[in-house]
Amino acid sequence: MMKATGSRTYTSERAESRRLLLLRIWILLTLVLGINYVVWRWLDSINWANWWISVPLVLAETYSIVDLTLFSMTVWRSRQRGEPPAAPDGLTADVFITTYNEPIELVVQTAEAAAAIRYPHHTWILDDGAREGLRVAAVRLGIGYVTRGAEWDGKPRHAKAGNLNNALLRTTGEFILVLDADMVPEPEILDRTLGYFTDEKVALVQTPQYFKNVPRSDPLGNQAPLFYGPIQEGKDGWGASFFCGSNAVLRREALMELGIMGYVNATEEAVITGLRKARGIVRRAAKAEVQDRPASVLAQTFTAINEALVAIGNGEPIGEATYFLRSRIDDLARAAVAEDLSSITADLASIGLAPDSADLEEMITNLADAGLSPVRAMEAVQTTLDALDVGRSAEAQQLLPMATISVTEDMATSMRLHANGWKSVFHNEILAEGLAPEGLATALTQRLRWAQGTVQVLLKENPLLVRELSWPQRLMYFSTMWNYLSGFVTLVYLVAPFLFLTLGVLPVAAYAGPFFWRFIPFMVANQLLFVIASRGLPTWRGQQYTLSLFPLWIKACLSAAANVFGGRPLDFAVTPKSGTRDSSFQLGKIRWQIVAAIAMVVAIVIGTIRLVVLQSEPIGTLVNLGWVGFDLVSLSVLIGAVRYRGSQVDEESK
Repeated sequence: MMKATGSRTYTSERAESRRLLLLRIWILLTLVLGINYVVWRWLDSINWANWWISVPLVLAETYSIVDLTLFSMTVWRSRQRGEPPAAPDGLTADVFITTYNEPIELVVQTAEAAAAIRYPHHTWILDDGAREGLRVAAVRLGIGYVTRGAEWDGKPRHAKAGNLNNALLRTTGEFILVLDADMVPEPEILDRTLGYFTDEKVALVQTPQYFKNVPRSDPLGNQAPLFYGPIQEGKDGWGASFFCGSNAVLRREALMELGIMGYVNATEEAVITGLRKARGIVRRAAKAEVQDRPASVLAQTFTAINEALVAIGNGEPIGEATYFLRSRIDDLARAAVAEDLSSITADLASIGLAPDSADLEEMITNLADAGLSPVRAMEAVQTTLDALDVGRSAEAQQLLPMATISVTEDMATSMRLHANGWKSVFHNEILAEGLAPEGLATALTQRLRWAQGTVQVLLKENPLLVRELSWPQRLMYFSTMWNYLSGFVTLVYLVAPFLFLTLGVLPVAAYAGPFFWRFIPFMVANQLLFVIASRGLPTWRGQQYTLSLFPLWIKACLSAAANVFGGRPLDFAVTPKSGTRDSSFQLGKIRWQIVAAIAMVVAIVIGTIRLVVLQSEPIGTLVNLGWVGFDLVSLSVLIGAVRYRGSQVDEESK
């Protein structure tokens, strides 16, 4: 990643072409070796006598090959954009600083830096905590302050997405720079990003997230150089770099277009669902009626609902279809009132008290409009009228530009932007520096929220099924979501060697020449692929955490599925940005990793005894001892994590 300050250097096109050629050759070699290995595993090496662990193991290995393929596809078109286009004059920009419960002094520091951004703009603090002290600070700084109004009372708030949506309808800038409360921007951040929007189809420019309070050893794995480097560059090459929640500039027109389309789609879905439900109620009510007129009216209402559904299905605008249905019900109501008043008028006429025709017409209109018609009074008909609500009354605002289907609004929003034909850019230059969690508990809270939100999107709007996305875009989004299924795979990788070393359960038909000649070349090529793809960036810490946080990934998948399919709450928590240093070792947060580590140590001891004393099969035992050793080295990252207390100024990071 490039730093915003100091000299900026870019790889020459010739050198980058050579590197990309080498990378692609190595990708092909690694994939050939990997596919050769997994095909052999399926065809010749499953130990069917122990199928209950042998089949899960080969499935886990197949998952890893798919994961490798998706990663290889991502970095295949890794795109380094180089010097950005100059920002044109005259654009209008809003800078949004989103905050909920962060310390006021932290938000003020970010706001002061945002106000100092050189390109003309308006800075806004989006305070979801509605704190008077922060409002006063905003007035003192001469910047805008936005919080939720009374219209949000009793309505879904949608967390950060709701905060942004609320502000989007209260501001007017053509472009929006979104910053988390702790992300202090560089003065040139808009100058370095707005130039990309000269392409009128660009809706998003994402820049890296970098944390200034992380020591070089990065004990909590907060920095993500591989993601905010080759991976996002690769997604950019495929036209699928996505919004990461902060340090990004978005085009208001594209967001508002999403809001309008979302409103139309949600309204249509709600009306169709409501009318189908109302049709069933009307049908049952008509069967239950014994009087001729109510049964007749309900039958006509049933027919009118069917006609409205057919019209909508044939592409007729939903507003017209519902207007004609409501008009038909109004006509039925007027007819029922007119029939009742006609009978009453006849009785009055017999004693010389009949009203004139004008008064009678007014009475019919007033009674029908007031809901006093026997037609409108019927519950089945009222249910039908309720289904025609096209005002999105359950929401605080009709337009929701930022996606609200997930606790991570960023990925869902950018996926919808791409599906709607908009383009994105990843500009790999550090233009804002923030604060990472300074303790294990808060770091795990953050990662759990990311994982839950990503799995929510997968389950609600699976990118593989979004026809408006190109297939490369679908796979780029799916690859990120697919990664969070690795918790289940890691569990299999931990259990298989434990069973072999402690109980002699063999998950592979044989550890012999055919295994080694396929497995070892593949593993060596796989590790070298990461070295080549990362361009020397540190990636080992990320690999350690991918394995070590397997209980968190499993919890995220299960809780997200329970939320999507069962309506269970996610127990959502905002990640604290300051004052988050843990006062204890937080061992309870990693209890399952501790259990796994103890099991691995036991496996090593028993396996060694079986090898030395009982003369067990040597090759398989040594392979599994090495396997368990690798798992323990990966889990060992948590030792430093539970001891780490964080430091705003760490000697290691100097």
